[in-house]
Amino acid sequence: MKIAAHAPLARQALAYVLAGGRGSRLMELTDRRAKPAVYFGGKSRIIDFALSNALNSGVRRICVATQYKAHSLIRHLQRGWTFLRPERNESFDVLPASQRVSEDKWYVGTADAVFQNADIVEDYAPQYIIILAGDHVYKMDYELMLQQHVDQHADVTVGCLEVSREEATGFGVMGIDETDRIVTFVEKPKNPPPIPGKPDRCLASMGIYVFETKFLFDLLRADAEDINSSHDFGKDLIPYVVTNGKAVAHRFSDSCVRSENETRAYWRDVGTLDAYWAANIDLTEITPELDLFDRNWPIWTYNELTPPAKFVHDVEGRRGQAISSLVSGGCILSGASLRRSLLFNNVRVNSFAQVHFSVVLPDVDIGRSARLKNVIVDRGVRIPEGMVIGEDPELDATRFRRSEQGICLVTQPMIDRLS
Repeated sequence: MKIAAHAPLARQALAYVLAGGRGSRLMELTDRRAKPAVYFGGKSRIIDFALSNALNSGVRRICVATQYKAHSLIRHLQRGWTFLRPERNESFDVLPASQRVSEDKWYVGTADAVFQNADIVEDYAPQYIIILAGDHVYKMDYELMLQQHVDQHADVTVGCLEVSREEATGFGVMGIDETDRIVTFVEKPKNPPPIPGKPDRCLASMGIYVFETKFLFDLLRADAEDINSSHDFGKDLIPYVVTNGKAVAHRFSDSCVRSENETRAYWRDVGTLDAYWAANIDLTEITPELDLFDRNWPIWTYNELTPPAKFVHDVEGRRGQAISSLVSGGCILSGASLRRSLLFNNVRVNSFAQVHFSVVLPDVDIGRSARLKNVIVDRGVRIPEGMVIGEDPELDATRFRRSEQGICLVTQPMIDRLS
């Protein structure tokens, strides 16, 4: 059957999500889970954003490559993302590192994480491959990026953000000409190339790449044979195409999905405790920069069956209430006060407790009369009765993980050490 000229390119594409990241800057939050599996926004995991973007863009073939501490990530994917059906020409594959190339070789770079599964991808025969990072929070229509790739006859199209020159030193940075063709690509440069006409701004790579499948796998096979390569897209493959082919920049502002309530293009790397806390707390604003209530671009995820949130007791000083907060299913505020905070599923906050500016992951129990401020509480923690966190910086630093900006991360082993 001949495909109509106006058929979405996304239906001819496969999304390949790189989700093996360690996320070490999130400290103990990634002791038991990979960064893409970290909870975000009250219901989701970070990886749900890349996957939802692919699904909402019309991509129906998705692969996820995992490696570091992948169990919770794989379990989440199995529970929440197996609704894609082969009989509808759809597929969803989880690809753990499995030494497919050599018995002593795990994924050694982002490009190698694709190359080791080349036979699986090629069986689906997609015309295009979208390489995605699984650890960023944003909403984007990949169909628009695919269209640019085809229209400009590019060998690779690189998704990019406009950032300040100060920020750019932490990214792969592109130098472009007036047609958005990439003429230089450098990883974490001390002196990043500016955007033409904007001397104080740079184009930073989002870790999103579009290739034609045949071109990519020819490139990957050549790279695999290069003993001097680190087998990484940003360090090896993209610079090679910039020099020897046609690489084009795709600006995030051209394909960012925004509801009527979102005024700016939203993209976050929540890879530090401070950034993670801030991005979650931002959601409690009256009009947050990221609109999770946008029904036209839903963030798909695994939904645990829970009862509604419950607020009980109504006496002065012991009133179950939440102000400017997000409260998920299964939570009980039993005579406790919540302000500018976010509770994931099945959190109980007991009488007289106060929780302010805090991110509380699932299955946490906060004891009577406890006071928490500027805190991230990991899953399953039991906060003892009367415990105060976030008011005495010196004491907090001896008991918990305290960030540069004064955010405390609390895990159960930290609590256990206090007894």
